[in-house]
Amino acid sequence: MEPVAIVGIDCRFPGAPDTGAYWDLLMRGADGVGKVPRQRWDATAFHSAAGGEGRCNTTEGGFITDPDAFDDEFFTVSPREAAAMDPQQRLLLQSAWRAVEDAGIPPRALAATPTGVFVGVMGNEWAHLHLTDYDRVTPHVGSGNGYCMTANRISYHLDLKGPSLAVDTACSSSLVAAHLAVNALLSGECDHALVGGVNVALTPALSIFYTQAGLSAPDGRCKPFSADADGIGRGEGVGVVVLRRLRDAVADGQRVYAVIRGTAVNQDGRSNGLTAPNRWAQQDVLAAAYRRAGVKPAEVVFTEAHGTGTALGDMMEVKALGHHHAGRSGAPLALGSVKGNLGHTEGAAGIAGLIKVALALHHRTVPASRFAAKESKRLRLRDHGLRLLKAPLRLPAGPALAGLSSFGMGGTNAHAVLESAPPHAARPAPADPAAPGGIGAAVFTLTAPTPDALRRNLLAQADAAAARRVPLGPLARASNLVKSGHRHRYAAVATSTAELVAALRESAADPELPARLADRPAEPPRPAFLFTGQGSQYPRMTAALYAQSPLYRHFLDEADTALLPYTGKSVRDLLLSGGDAVHSTRWTQPALFAVGYALGRTLDALGVRPQLLLGHSVGEYAAAVLAGALPLDGAARLIAARGALMQELPGGGGMLAVRADRAALDARIAHEPLVGVAAVNGPAATVLSGDLESLRRIGDALAADGVATRRLTVSHAFHSPLMRPVLDRFARVAEEVGGGVPGTPLYSTVHGRVLDGEAMDAAYWVEHVGATVRFGDAAAALLADGPTHLVEVGPRPVLSPLVRRLAPGAGPAHVLPVRGPGSAGRDLAEALAELYRGGVDPHWDAVYAPEERVPHPLPAYAFSTEHRYWAGNPVRRRGGPPGATTPGPGPCAAPEPASAAVLPLDRRGGPADPVETAVLGAVRAVGGYTGAEVGPRDRLYEDLGFDSVMVMELKNRLESRLTGIGAVQVRDLLPRLTSVGDLVAFLHELGAAAPATAGPSGATAERALTGEERTA
Repeated sequence: MEPVAIVGIDCRFPGAPDTGAYWDLLMRGADGVGKVPRQRWDATAFHSAAGGEGRCNTTEGGFITDPDAFDDEFFTVSPREAAAMDPQQRLLLQSAWRAVEDAGIPPRALAATPTGVFVGVMGNEWAHLHLTDYDRVTPHVGSGNGYCMTANRISYHLDLKGPSLAVDTACSSSLVAAHLAVNALLSGECDHALVGGVNVALTPALSIFYTQAGLSAPDGRCKPFSADADGIGRGEGVGVVVLRRLRDAVADGQRVYAVIRGTAVNQDGRSNGLTAPNRWAQQDVLAAAYRRAGVKPAEVVFTEAHGTGTALGDMMEVKALGHHHAGRSGAPLALGSVKGNLGHTEGAAGIAGLIKVALALHHRTVPASRFAAKESKRLRLRDHGLRLLKAPLRLPAGPALAGLSSFGMGGTNAHAVLESAPPHAARPAPADPAAPGGIGAAVFTLTAPTPDALRRNLLAQADAAAARRVPLGPLARASNLVKSGHRHRYAAVATSTAELVAALRESAADPELPARLADRPAEPPRPAFLFTGQGSQYPRMTAALYAQSPLYRHFLDEADTALLPYTGKSVRDLLLSGGDAVHSTRWTQPALFAVGYALGRTLDALGVRPQLLLGHSVGEYAAAVLAGALPLDGAARLIAARGALMQELPGGGGMLAVRADRAALDARIAHEPLVGVAAVNGPAATVLSGDLESLRRIGDALAADGVATRRLTVSHAFHSPLMRPVLDRFARVAEEVGGGVPGTPLYSTVHGRVLDGEAMDAAYWVEHVGATVRFGDAAAALLADGPTHLVEVGPRPVLSPLVRRLAPGAGPAHVLPVRGPGSAGRDLAEALAELYRGGVDPHWDAVYAPEERVPHPLPAYAFSTEHRYWAGNPVRRRGGPPGATTPGPGPCAAPEPASAAVLPLDRRGGPADPVETAVLGAVRAVGGYTGAEVGPRDRLYEDLGFDSVMVMELKNRLESRLTGIGAVQVRDLLPRLTSVGDLVAFLHELGAAAPATAGPSGATAERALTGEERTA
């Protein structure tokens, strides 16, 4: 059989709220069993030490904490639907999400993929409590129950398109589910598989059954293979693993916990009793699994047994194992069963064992067996080649094999053979090691559906990072790859783990900081790149970034290599040396091109893809390369020739900045043939260029008229008539280079508009030398096309102030990857963080050096425990307090009290429009929301969890509450359900009115309806 990898794990078991705690519990040999919580049933009322009729002989078991807590807002499930859902569905939803995250996969990335869901489940006690109260059966109560929905709900909420099924083979359910998932992966039916098991004990029914069948341990504890074994103790829990074909996991660089080498399933058939174990069938299923795995029994180091602690069950299992292992007297098979720690978790027993084996292989240590100190002599384990571990077993180096058994009460048996992960899969090599990367700082990101959820998870991540020594790069990269997909985006820049921890805690504690750092993008990002021109240069520009960022270094070196044949000297070395030669036109223009190209390509490699481009004067050369209008080599040749030819021109030219419009200056320069308009950067922002004496005369006249002017420090009169002597020679170079049509919209400063299918050819670049730089017009045209971010690409911000004057007030966000002298990796990282918060999805691997691109585990998503949904009262014996036997589902305030209260979420305030009041009341009633949980801006599907059933109920309620609308047509209604406010507007268009009534009105009526619906 082709090996299958376990790449993700999440679980909750008694005494172990997460995977790390589960492993800790196993290694300590701890006991997760305790008293039956009062929330479940009145254990004393059902107890009989003698096991009387209708009673159980124990008041203990293995119970998880907070099974009623559910983050319905996270999954956009309405309170009414959440209250009707079997808690097993709720637990599985959250565990599935966390397991996928643990696999290093953002759960939303699996949407629309052929991912399978296979769930083992045995109990359906929620349905027994609620589907028998026929007057209170609603669509949500129906869909909230049933085995199929445990798997189907995961597929629905994660939008998974592969097989989705629940398996009930009693105690072997979740290992049989794993067997089916493995086969589906190997047949190509799915590429990922989520395998889960769940069990929540809501009634004493099975405890009574076990007692009456003589199978129940009086102390509620399983004692597998022990001399003290006296029956089963019930347990509960939930676990989910993510499976992939090993070759796919390795190809994607995922961490692998362990490998499934082979699985097998069979049936007892007609044995000595429907519920009695069959030794022969068990030894056959072991043989089939060994055969499929291609291993010999003697190669298996340890086996996680079914091990319930019943006399007959343990005896049959030992004999079945002994058939294959009896000859191993020198190296007996290590045997254990997690039921000794948790109790028998029934439908979740297989997944509990599978996770234990996977973790043991991953940590290369097999936990000791609880109750091993008093091994049962009657089982003669040594004679069967078996031994219980009294201390943890350290696995030797090299591959290690393990077995896992799970046997169903009805005779369906399952066995799996697992192996330790290959070294290259347990610790994957860096992803794409040849690709350049590293910007000099890390960007930690986190997303959440609400600000409160963001704060909660910031604290969880900070606490985890502070608790152990964590390398910053892999940690931040994992956050980028996994913690994505929600509406509120957080990003923080750090250069050390300690700095990151402090930033996360500060953000979580400050109520204003998340609002500033976490944006909810209102529209798809549309970044524009603005490339600076001459005048922005300075010695050692971007030298600090070059030193800190290997990614930027790669592209600056690339530009330098392209320029060197035409400059004869390294532009890069000139930049890094810090000499004043950078102000010489011969070097200024190639240097600015090199910086612009390198920074633009760095941003592009980081996944910041410009959708609009604009360059100021020589900045247009780098823009043309990014737009695909010029090749790098051609642009390098052009810019080197341009700078060299201009350097040859005689001095005597200058430039004058004037606080006036171009129209006001045309008359003044009409009789000055050696002066031209070099640039129009915006209203009252004009630059004249030409002969120094002519500029002096114009300047004096302007000053006399009270017009402000400023001489610019330049070597030549750029973009003026004085450039004409170089045009012919430059044209010959340009003809050889050519040029094409930009592939990205490029706003030409020659024409002051976007180029519309026009080539940036030789004629364009020749005209560019002397033409007026129409930056103001080009920038205005760009702004009119709706960029969301203006990213200034150059050695310091020059264009951003000009653009702000063109678009005062709210406009595109200005992003500055380089802020001037000394700017380094942190500024680039801050720019990337700002773009991410604004909706850009970077290519994160480019942020990190190759050695940092390795998987790193992060704490799973911290779900809210604020909302509680449970049966109204614990189950009691007949004859107990009236109305306390079979309560309806409803939100409750806390897990322990005997009577459950409605979750108090009411807030004050409401609209004055009676139609809006009626609509809000109907929406709240259908969803089970309280007053302030619903407002006009809420989206019915995305925010409130509406589905087709709820929409039809809403339609019926609106027709009964409002006049003037008649029977609303569904085809007309559906397009207007984008938000509550849109629905109100639609109803107004139909002529809706809210009739006056003699009964309760406004908030009073709404509260009455909400109270009525919360337990429906």
